[in-house]
Amino acid sequence: MEIIYAQDNLSLGQMAARWVAREILVCPHLVLGLPTGSTPIGMYHYLTRLAQEGIISFSQVRTFNLDEYVGLAADHPQSYAFFMREHFWSKVDLPNGNVNIPRGDVSNLAEECRRYDDALQRVGGIDVQILGLGPNGHIGFNEPSHNMEIHTHVVDLTAATIQANRRFFPDSEAVPRQAVTMGVGSIMQAQKILLLVSGESKRDILTKTINGPVSTEVPSSILQLHADITVLTDIKLNRR
Repeated sequence: MEIIYAQDNLSLGQMAARWVAREILVCPHLVLGLPTGSTPIGMYHYLTRLAQEGIISFSQVRTFNLDEYVGLAADHPQSYAFFMREHFWSKVDLPNGNVNIPRGDVSNLAEECRRYDDALQRVGGIDVQILGLGPNGHIGFNEPSHNMEIHTHVVDLTAATIQANRRFFPDSEAVPRQAVTMGVGSIMQAQKILLLVSGESKRDILTKTINGPVSTEVPSSILQLHADITVLTDIKLNRR
């Protein structure tokens, strides 16, 4: 595990974008796993700039998003599909046919999960997975649990996650209670992982992620077992 420190959130976004850009320059047909949330917004901004300046191209890149809320259509302002269009997809030369995200508004969610896993399998899995870190250690929406789901699945969101996402909705009752999420198996099978962590509120969970025991109660701790993971953070930590 390599840890790279950024001076602040702005620098973190720039550094993350350069890291991803290098991977695309080496492999123009990269399969790229993408997150949502406030932390990667800076990365998307600078990737957009690099693409618009002609330094990199997404024309051959295929993307797979980690998750989506159950019950929200792709055009709902708080859906992750809407987020990605606003911050990234619509701003770069990424073909619509190369974009993949779970659907949370279908009648048969089990079938949707199988469809998503089949799509991942057809491309040979993810080359580079970008992750954020939830306040309770969730990666994607893989929440603390007694076991870890390997495949794409429907998950009940914890009270902590619902509270953390409350700020994006009119009130807590409007926050979805479930999500469709890529499984830990698909995440861990990625060739490379870049974990983005920003803000002092994440200090404790980042410490547990990096230095704590590997436990399903801290899903992100499983990243310690990955062969090629880079942590990019603006939180200065003492390594044991």
